[in-house]
Amino acid sequence: MSQPHPPDKVLLISSLFSPDRAIIDRAVAHISETYGPVEWVSPEMFFDRTRYYAGEMGWPLYRRFVSFEELIPPDTLADAKLATNAVESRYLIQGNRQVNIDPGYISAERLVLATGKNYVHRIYLAHGIYADLTLIFKKGGFRPLEWTYRDYAAPEMIAVFNELRRVYMEKLKEMKRID
Repeated sequence: MSQPHPPDKVLLISSLFSPDRAIIDRAVAHISETYGPVEWVSPEMFFDRTRYYAGEMGWPLYRRFVSFEELIPPDTLADAKLATNAVESRYLIQGNRQVNIDPGYISAERLVLATGKNYVHRIYLAHGIYADLTLIFKKGGFRPLEWTYRDYAAPEMIAVFNELRRVYMEKLKEMKRID
């Protein structure tokens, strides 16, 4: 019989995109009020793999990824999605979002995103939120799955996530030394 034990904490990350660069910065500040200081911010990039959000948000869309200093328990991912939904709500104009925020986490084994949309590969967490297994770590690097969003599967993004995982693993080792 397997014996349950608490999982390692994970690295909270988030993707934010908006037609207004300043809103991204303000939204990151709002998330930081709950999750603490931001450790890393990506360079600005275009969110151009799909035009799915253009009707609601406008075009072009600018994107940043962020990670946070403090590691979180993985079972709080649904709460993180609810918190980021509340931040999105602060920037509604006539019911349309001006920023999209997708939180997730990096662990030693995987990158998981939170979503309110169910699908065959998504696991229900709580409060209407599902976990989307987006990338798996195998043979020294993250690997996409058949359902991985194209932008997350891009080699340049996988390189970023591999680097974030490296930093995460160093933090985890340090935490275990302190304990």
